[in-house]
Amino acid sequence: MTNETDRPPVDKETLSASARASGIPASGARKPRLAIFMATAAGLGYMPKAPGTFGSFAGLIVALLPWWTFQGAFSAVLWAQRGNGSFYFLISGRHWDPILWTQIILTILVAAIGVWSANRAAEYWRQKDPPRVVIDEVSGQHLALLLGCGIPLWWRAVSDAPWTGFPIGLVTFRSELNWKYLLLGFILFRVFDIWKPFPARQAESLPGGWGIMADDWVAGIYAGLGLWIARALGL
Repeated sequence: MTNETDRPPVDKETLSASARASGIPASGARKPRLAIFMATAAGLGYMPKAPGTFGSFAGLIVALLPWWTFQGAFSAVLWAQRGNGSFYFLISGRHWDPILWTQIILTILVAAIGVWSANRAAEYWRQKDPPRVVIDEVSGQHLALLLGCGIPLWWRAVSDAPWTGFPIGLVTFRSELNWKYLLLGFILFRVFDIWKPFPARQAESLPGGWGIMADDWVAGIYAGLGLWIARALGL
């Protein structure tokens, strides 16, 4: 039987590198549960295959939330006022767009939470960009849809209600999120996120959570531009 003292010593540097590669947390490190919950998009990052794709799906949901929340609030007030929907026209005037402002606030909020939570998760797992962190895909996908559908086609006349029927959602009060835009925006973002065109790879070198998030913001900008061009061409 081999005595414990007869075993060759373990190289601490090798052990540390191996632990970092596998995402093993430091011994005695306190788990930042809230940060990990947010960084993994409520656990989607633990999916055994393609966690980034599931993170992008969450980004689609974030883009749909303002419209569906607005519709839910409208229905509740309409019921309370017994069918009087005059307030709907007051808050949806041309001078301000509640859905657009909600989208902008969500963009900033998700980005800020992403930088903080991704940084905490990366420190805990001792990895530069842990595969379980997918808040960056959530943020980048939402940004792609906001830019691609939120930037108006200024040379076209826009009616008060440009959609036909009941849309899947609206990214602004006058910009529809139909299934074609959702699908194309999703595909474009995944392509650019994997391809990482300039300056996405350079953005990865930023410290901590900034490096984790920034490359997906770059991919989101490229995807948003592609989606906007598709809209301009009449998709």
